[in-house]
Amino acid sequence: MGRCRTQWRAGRLFSGGFMEFTPTPTTNASLPFINADFRTLTEGLDYAARGETGYNYYSMRGDLQVRLPYARLRDEARDAAVRLAQEFPRGSRLGIVAQTDPNFHILFFACQYAGMLPVPLPLPVNLGGRDSYIRQIRQMAQSSGAAAIAAPSDLLDFAKEAAQGAGEDGGDIQAASFEEFRGLPLGETPAVPFRADELCYIQYSSGSTSAPKGVIGTQKSVTSNLFGILNYGIKVNAQDRAVTWLPLYHDMGLIGFALAPLMSQITIDYVATSDFVRRPMVWPKLISENRGTMAFSPSFGYDLCARRMERHSVDGYDLRSWRIAGIGGDMVRPDALERFASVFEPAGFPKTSFIPSYGLAEATLAVSFASLEDEFTVDEIDMQHYTRSQIAQAPTALTRSEHSRRFVVCGGPLPKHELEVRSEDGAVLPDRRMGRILMRGPSVSPGYFRNQDATDAILSADGWMDTGDMGYMLDGQVVVTGRSKDLILYNGRNIWPQDIEWAVEKLPDVRDGSVAAFSIDDAEAGESVVTLVEARAKTAEYRQSLIRDIAAAVHSAAGVPSEIVLVPTRSMSLTSSGKLSRAKMKARYLEGEFEQAEPVAEPAPRQAAEA
Repeated sequence: MGRCRTQWRAGRLFSGGFMEFTPTPTTNASLPFINADFRTLTEGLDYAARGETGYNYYSMRGDLQVRLPYARLRDEARDAAVRLAQEFPRGSRLGIVAQTDPNFHILFFACQYAGMLPVPLPLPVNLGGRDSYIRQIRQMAQSSGAAAIAAPSDLLDFAKEAAQGAGEDGGDIQAASFEEFRGLPLGETPAVPFRADELCYIQYSSGSTSAPKGVIGTQKSVTSNLFGILNYGIKVNAQDRAVTWLPLYHDMGLIGFALAPLMSQITIDYVATSDFVRRPMVWPKLISENRGTMAFSPSFGYDLCARRMERHSVDGYDLRSWRIAGIGGDMVRPDALERFASVFEPAGFPKTSFIPSYGLAEATLAVSFASLEDEFTVDEIDMQHYTRSQIAQAPTALTRSEHSRRFVVCGGPLPKHELEVRSEDGAVLPDRRMGRILMRGPSVSPGYFRNQDATDAILSADGWMDTGDMGYMLDGQVVVTGRSKDLILYNGRNIWPQDIEWAVEKLPDVRDGSVAAFSIDDAEAGESVVTLVEARAKTAEYRQSLIRDIAAAVHSAAGVPSEIVLVPTRSMSLTSSGKLSRAKMKARYLEGEFEQAEPVAEPAPRQAAEA
């Protein structure tokens, strides 16, 4: 549809039941626990609605703002589904800006009851400004063929601008507020929920620099993945309670902390991602006060909390209830986990709670989990040997400190799923041989929405999916070493950009997350490495000194010269899930956005000799 047919009018605001001042209980009084054994999301919500548990939304200070029991969610979603059914044909797509808000959950499940495909859209956080954000969600709306965009009131102007020219025919589509969608007129057309053999949602990958690719979630792939996660990966029970700050437009936030709790009837407490970034300690505060048992984060979330609390007392925090501290969403950094465990051990945090995992949106969410019973495992390898031979060999006594690298082991695949590491020619590799990670199983997406070429590029005829990640196997468990597209190729050598970035971040004047490394291939000059580093403007002497130190760190870590470019603070481009987008930084560099005012730096002779 190019435009909605009816006149839009103000929707109903929240009324009784939302503003009670006690959160939903951790357990249901009498409803028997069923752990994700449902064929569709609506079956799961219909069952959860028979109890008292649900969603709770907190402020950045940890104050309860809104409670939404699953019973109320089901009633509101079914009401909204009937209204959507009058406006949109079954099978239509609805873009929904994924703010951490009851309205997002209501409209997402309204789509499930109406047989419409929800398309969660990101928020304008660290996306390069207004124009970039509008262009991004317009591309997603166009790619998905969205009939309309629903947005919170404070982002409605953005949504309306993005809706211009976003139609499949190049025309405009409708954009309206959450309340306006929920206030659509009732009518006679019934809302028909998705069946078990139908689709579920379209979720966009966060790192694309060109046309976005929408991952298709089916009812079968989603319920299969949730069953494996909740029964085998983290073994949820009826006494569990989740706490999260993860964005709802990312697979870990959407699948892991919007759908998974509901499908096992457990309560979850939300803090908006932006609030967590400003006040990270609200996360452990809620776990402590509400006796939370489950929370996941990329490594940087744990690191942020640990650094915030390193010079403060953890008195008043009680984290003994936290039994599942999951890590995923990016490469797992052991130093961040060790720092967090050290800082919060006096508050009762058990190090055995860390559960490293591996997953991606194309697999719905999770592929593998480490053991629940033991402390996480770190595998240390000789990086020089690794880059030369592609074999993950343990370092010798001489190479351990300078050239070793530690990787966290991310466990074995979920039941009914398979993992293999293969060479470029497709041969299955033995343990400790680096290659491309492939997987197969019922959680794998059927592909990208309306993008057969991209689907064919990752899926084989026999169901194996190329994840795009590199790594090696170790006693049946996978070790992820990085994205294949980020790998730096220099004079026939494979170099991981993280090795360069993490080495530079150890310098005194460089912050974590402020470095991006990549390679470029010039027709005349050949291959070269570029390292972009955020730095505050100081004296010319200071900048030259910093450039020399960075060049020495790069050479020590990777044994290559690098062009060093100092860029303004807050220059790093991030994906919608908060990860560094090296592809975007490379594109901006090639477009001339970062002027190279300083000469290419070579490491000082003494430092180079030591390296």
